[in-house]
Amino acid sequence: MCLIKINPLMDFDPSMVLRSPGEVLLTDYLRPRAIPLARFARRTGISLTTLRDITLSRRRVNVECALRLSLVTDSTPVYWLLLQARYDLATVSALREGCPPAT
Repeated sequence: MCLIKINPLMDFDPSMVLRSPGEVLLTDYLRPRAIPLARFARRTGISLTTLRDITLSRRRVNVECALRLSLVTDSTPVYWLLLQARYDLATVSALREGCPPAT
């Protein structure tokens, strides 16, 4: 059996600007290539409603979406899931401290 070794002290660079996976999708992938969301939805097999909700941070990127996004964006599913995890951690931390997350 081949196991992936993960460093338990892994963390993100705190100087990185916090962006939701939807914002990354829009600003780094769709807008630079002038790809309409509807066409991207057809290419990924993700419904237009779901993609719109992801770009508006109303819906989280789940494993299925991460797989589909990775195939079309030449990235990995882990990339999308880590973006979502980082965003979720920052959002929950900010709520616990009583201030809105910096996005």
